[in-house]
Parts: sequence; C-alpha cells; structure tokens
Amino acid sequence: MKIAHSPSQVERQPRAVAIGTFDGMHRGHLSVVQAAIDSGLAPTAITFDPHPRIALGNRVELITTLERRLELLAEAGVETTLVAGFTPELMRLAPEEFAASYLRAIDAEAVAAGSDFRFGSRRQGDLGTLERLGFRLLDVPWVDGVSSSAVRAAVAEGDLATAAAMLGRPYELDGVVVAGDQRGGTLGYPTANLSVDPSVLVPRYGIYAGAVHAADVGTRRAAISIGLNPHYGGEERRIEPHLLDFEGDLYGRRLVIELWERLRDEQVFESEQELIDQIARDVEATRRAVRPQYVD
Repeated sequence: MKIAHSPSQVERQPRAVAIGTFDGMHRGHLSVVQAAIDSGLAPTAITFDPHPRIALGNRVELITTLERRLELLAEAGVETTLVAGFTPELMRLAPEEFAASYLRAIDAEAVAAGSDFRFGSRRQGDLGTLERLGFRLLDVPWVDGVSSSAVRAAVAEGDLATAAAMLGRPYELDGVVVAGDQRGGTLGYPTANLSVDPSVLVPRYGIYAGAVHAADVGTRRAAISIGLNPHYGGEERRIEPHLLDFEGDLYGRRLVIELWERLRDEQVFESEQELIDQIARDVEATRRAVRPQYVD
C-alpha cells in the first residue's frame, strides 16, 4: 500500500475514498473500507493523525497505533492511504475547501464514510454536503452494536471475547522490545519488555494468553503479563510476553501482541517457587487457549 502525507503525493486517477479516523479498524470501519474496494475505482483511504478528539484537547485511549492502523488498512485491500495531519489549518477549512483540497485534488469520484461522519470547520459538513458537491456516496452496510467506544469499554474490563467480536480479530498491542529487569530468565521463563505508546489503550492488569507476531520470528503463542509485577513491588507498568518454545534475542524488534483470554489477576506469592509454579500453569493454559474468532 502506498502511504501519502499530502494530496500532492497521491497519483491522480479515479478513486473511491473511504474516509474516517478508523481508530481500531473494527468491523464498522471495515464495512466503510469494503464499500470503496467494491466500487471498481482505485480503493483509497483518508485517515487523520493525531486523532481529532486528541487534537481538540480531549483524552482518548487509542485502540491502534497509526502504524498498526495503516497495516490493517493495507490488509483490508486499500491501495493508497492519505494520512491527513489534523492541524489547526485543517480544522479551519470550510467543508467545500476540505473537499477541494483532499478529495478533488486526488480525483475522488465516490466517497464512503460512516453515517455520523462530519468534516470541515465546526463540523459543518456531512454526507449530504459531499453529495451536493457532486461526489457519489457509496452504500455502507450498517454494523449494529459496533463502535470504538464500545471496543474501549470491553478492553478496559478485560472482556476480550466481546472486543474481538466487534473488531473481527483479537485485540492487539504493538511496540518495540526494550531492556527490562531480566527476572524472567532467572525464573526459567524469559520475557520481552514491550514499550507501548502511552496513548494506546491497555486492558485491565493481569495475565493473558495470546500470541506474538514478529518479523523473522513468525507467530508464537505467548503468556503475557500486563501490570506492575506486584510480587517484586513494581511501580511501573510493564507489558511482558513470554513466547512459548522460543529462544532468541528480541531487543529492538517490533512485536504485535494478540490478547486472546484473560487468565488471572496479578498477585503476590509466598515464595519464588510458588511464582514459578503459577507461571508454569499460565503457560499450560496458554497452550490450551483458543484464538477468538468472529463468524459473520
């Protein structure tokens, strides 16, 4: 997929544009994107960074990083994505100016967006505005009960099955492995210490079963600790996957973690041996865990 950061970087050709923030790329977003793909025109997306609500001074826990959002758009079948910087200048554009600068400028003929999509200064523009400006509106099937806010609520509570049903895939965290305390190795269960963007939503603290994807490593099941490591009196949040049946150096690598199932709360143990025995049980539970599947 080609990624552009200004309309001038997008080759002009007849395009169908899916437009939205697409935080999480949930099933509702995929419905919007699929409408552009099915149009027969060059499937294109326009997404915004930073998240518009963050740019307006609100606190938003993101479901996906921009990097992961772009990967998911590419996996869905989008050929070109224009990342529009949500700047004060963009916010001041009248709807007609936005349409001219970001849609006409890339030869958009058709547009797909959610029914609540608003754009332009003071959110004055909507789908009706686009239609009056001469763009063909693509039919986007409504996906009932799915929204970014509902996904956030489910993840915050550790309800990964509900989140996966809305996303169409397991909830994910991605980041780069950095140096940690290296205690896991001394316990016989080495972990990778993942540095995650602080604006990304992290589920309720606890131990999770899931999987890790990494370049040159592939996909491995993983038991994942999210929290403060209270057994050692930790005060800093850590996200630490233990990759099953893996030996190797992951420092500096980007990992994408799938969270499948919440196994238990964090806890303080009476002894180191009790901790080791519990980790062994967590590993076995991870081997038995089933990846959440959404069936339409």
